[in-house]
Order: sequence, then structure tokens, then C-alpha cells
Amino acid sequence: MATSPLKDFLVLEAADFTKDGLESLIYWRDVKKSAVVFGGGLAILLAMSLFSLISVFSYLSLLLLFGTISFRIYKNVLQAVQKTSEGHPFKDYLDLDLTLSQEKVQQLTTVAVAHVNALVTGLRRLFLVEDLVDSIKFGVLLYWLTYVGALFNGITCVMIGFVALFTLPKVYENNKQSIDTHIEMVRSKIQEITEKVKAAVPLGKKTETEKTK
Repeated sequence: MATSPLKDFLVLEAADFTKDGLESLIYWRDVKKSAVVFGGGLAILLAMSLFSLISVFSYLSLLLLFGTISFRIYKNVLQAVQKTSEGHPFKDYLDLDLTLSQEKVQQLTTVAVAHVNALVTGLRRLFLVEDLVDSIKFGVLLYWLTYVGALFNGITCVMIGFVALFTLPKVYENNKQSIDTHIEMVRSKIQEITEKVKAAVPLGKKTETEKTK
């Protein structure tokens, strides 16, 4: 039995949740597909900034349900008038396998656990001052975030991050050489200042004995 274009589209969309698929979206390799994802995601985030998450979910679900019920009734009436027996209009999508395999779940769990462990280890190192300079830089970042929090709420930060995800990679790709030059200059300056601070503050640098333990 031939599959419908929408079903093929859903299968392709599911395949986009891979590293290569995500890269293709944020670099606008397929302008139409990236525009749909960007526009739809931004619209949902804007709605969430104006209404509660429960309201946004409820209204979107009601809109989807109204559309599917209307289409189901329309197809049933059309089949009755034309005396055809095409069956359920959403049969292809009801038969679509959306379950996650055990291997995929284990793979996702392994990746998630690795990231959580790395985060916990990094936070412990920073909060318990394993390296004084790194902890000071972390403190400066936290202090800067207090100003960000005073200017923007959480959903606004998510919106800014979402827009940046779909704009900054493409801007960097188009201006890579110039941006890399400026980044290298800033990195060198930060490295120079960091080395001076570590030289002035002995606690900021581990001793050879501590490193070999």
C-alpha cells in the first residue's frame, strides 16, 4: 500500500532528531524545513510568554483535536455520499510505529547519565574551590546571571536562546575567518590575564604533589 506524503514527512521529521538532522536545521540547509521549525517553535514560545504552559498546551491540543475530528467527519460524509469504503482516514498514522526501542532508550540513558555526572563533578570542583581562579570566574558568571535574571524571565531567556540557535551558527559559518580572528584575540587576552592571576595567587595553581596524588 502506498504511503501518504504526510506520513513520509513525519518519518523524515523523526529522523531529523539526530546530530546531522539538527545541524541541517540550524544551518538552514533546507530553508523551508528550517523556517517551519523556527516559526513554529518561536510561535509556541511567544504563546508561553503570554499564557501559562497549561493554557498553551490545552489550546494547541484542542485545535489539533478539532481539526482531526472535523476531518474524520468530513471523510465519513464523503464516503457515505460517494459510497466508497476507504476506511479510517488516519489509518496510516495509527499504524505508524512511534515506540522507542530498548537499545535507543539505553543509549539515551547512557548519554544523559554521562552528562549529569560531568555536571555534578564540575559543580563540586567549582563550589569546593579545587582551582581558585576557575571558582572566581564561575562566581563572576553567576554574578552576571543575576543581572540577566533581573532583566529577563526564564521563558524570555529560552526565546533568546532559541533565536540564537537558528541565527548564530549561520552567521558564524558565513563569517568564520573574521570571527575566529577576534575570538582568538579575546582568548589570548583572557589567557594572559589568567596566567598573571595564577602567578599572583598561589592557591589558584595546584602543586606538583597534588597533581600526582
